[in-house]
Amino acid sequence: MRIIFMGTPDFAVPTLKALVAAGHEVVAAYSQPPRPGGRRGKELTPSPVQREAEALGIPVRTPLTLRDLEAQADFAALDADVAVVAAYGLILPQAVLDAPKHGCLNVHGSLLPRWRGAAPVQRAILAGDVLTGVGIMQMEAGLDTGPVRAEGKTPVDGKTGPELTAELAEIGAKLMVEVLADLPGHPAKPQVEDGLTYAKKIDKAETRLDFHHSAELVERQVRAFNPIAWFELDGERYRVLAAEVLARAGAAGEVLDDELTIACGYGAIRPTLIQRAGRPVMTTAELLRGRAIAAGTKLA
Repeated sequence: MRIIFMGTPDFAVPTLKALVAAGHEVVAAYSQPPRPGGRRGKELTPSPVQREAEALGIPVRTPLTLRDLEAQADFAALDADVAVVAAYGLILPQAVLDAPKHGCLNVHGSLLPRWRGAAPVQRAILAGDVLTGVGIMQMEAGLDTGPVRAEGKTPVDGKTGPELTAELAEIGAKLMVEVLADLPGHPAKPQVEDGLTYAKKIDKAETRLDFHHSAELVERQVRAFNPIAWFELDGERYRVLAAEVLARAGAAGEVLDDELTIACGYGAIRPTLIQRAGRPVMTTAELLRGRAIAAGTKLA
């Protein structure tokens, strides 16, 4: 097929690579414009999709919006059979949705209608979902409301946000190739409304660990927001990248022993991988050898 690809982060890259490997003609890749980044945070850094597309020799377009008529005309002029979308980051107007012969197909990281929206992977982990997955959705104007052509499932099973995202990206890439190879064999089935939930965008404030929650929920915060979940001690942020749940009790946020066991609203957690600002990731035992945190310390 003659395909327009639309995506931005690492999640989208496996699908782009799979389309090319399957022999499709990707005539253009749309991605979010380069953002400030790099070591100093100032150099404009292209998205993972832009870098991959350029490496594959695919023309890249990075419009700020698709709402103006010129951008829509440029899109339609590509005369695509289908547009494949994976975490692109811009709302697609109806004129864009209607331009390709077979419309726009989206790789969405949840089992719709559960977790429509921007952060389905993190919300599934935070909610304690046992099972999640990825769907190939025929896009329409609503937020992830379109009918679904195919689904793949996987257990959440203690995975971190990055681990689960990477797994769903690979499943989605394989599914997209299968659907495009046989569109009639993968009819679009309307979503049911039972079980509908919304995965709102992650707020930075959510990444701060709240020890007033149960230990199970705090541990899910650690996994969902890996590698940026954090607590504060003496004005310094400590990132927690992994933690275990323990059957201990104390005042929420209190350090209970010399192994950095932290009391929660119910139960306790003990970080197992941790990172101080400007330092490499280390085990908690390694941290405590150089920075003792005494029992009775209150963490924020």
